[in-house]
Amino acid sequence: MSHSDSESDQAGVPLIEDFSGLDALAPKTSTHPSKRKRDDVDDDTQAPIESKRSKKKKKQTKKPRDVSDEALDIDNGVNHAIRHMDPSLLADHIAQRTKRFQPDLSLVEAEDIRIPERAITDTTSFPKDRKTDEFPAFLEAFAGEQRNSKRGKKGQPGGLANASKDPGSPHTLVVAGAGLRAADLTRALRKFQTKDSMVAKLFAKHIKLKEAVEMVKKTRMGIGVGTPQRIEDLLEDGCLKADRLERIVVDASHIDQKKRGILDMKETQVPLVKLLAREDLKEMYASGAKEGKGRIELLFF
Repeated sequence: MSHSDSESDQAGVPLIEDFSGLDALAPKTSTHPSKRKRDDVDDDTQAPIESKRSKKKKKQTKKPRDVSDEALDIDNGVNHAIRHMDPSLLADHIAQRTKRFQPDLSLVEAEDIRIPERAITDTTSFPKDRKTDEFPAFLEAFAGEQRNSKRGKKGQPGGLANASKDPGSPHTLVVAGAGLRAADLTRALRKFQTKDSMVAKLFAKHIKLKEAVEMVKKTRMGIGVGTPQRIEDLLEDGCLKADRLERIVVDASHIDQKKRGILDMKETQVPLVKLLAREDLKEMYASGAKEGKGRIELLFF
């Protein structure tokens, strides 16, 4: 149990005072009835305290209303509801959580970081569950005609296993909720890695930002995998470039043992939305890209 869990549990335990010393104040002619009456008073005054604190604890751990336990597969770590969400539902799903995690945003601020429906690619046609081992097939299914038609030179693989000669310029960015999950996805995508096109893990607890910057500056990568904040930091530094980027894939279906995914936790959803709402990315999302500029597809796995 984590320290924060422990504090949360403590917050829900009522503080019960010992009123036994007050028995001496009761009239001696009717000890038992008075004691019973005092007990009744204590119970009545204590009940609202327990009820109030119990409600507070429940409020702290309450799940979003649109989360159904029936859709949560703990054994496989998958929220099956995501695969059935079209762009409109996904846009609303994200907006609801933004409102929940950032309730003080003004209407203008909320609109500025809202991910529009037109930016999201519809992936509901993918017939398989969103399990880790199906991720490569998912990428291939939505890589786009341009990427799938590319062929490698001199016997080298093309498609998703191809990379720009410019270091730090991936065609695909995968956004995961945690470092360990990023490592799992990196391993799952190794089939797309060659000596000239890395599947690069952009985040790990033992890799500091400075080290990651140096790694990105000298690495030819076709696919980069990282957490929202790390990818944001690398883009801000300039070592990670978006000019060759064709798609951003959010690992949205994966859930942990507490039934939480990247969209369900403030510490991951808020930086994710900040990343996706970057001006340099928003103006390149597929449906809104200007003529002559690169186009970025936004997919939710």
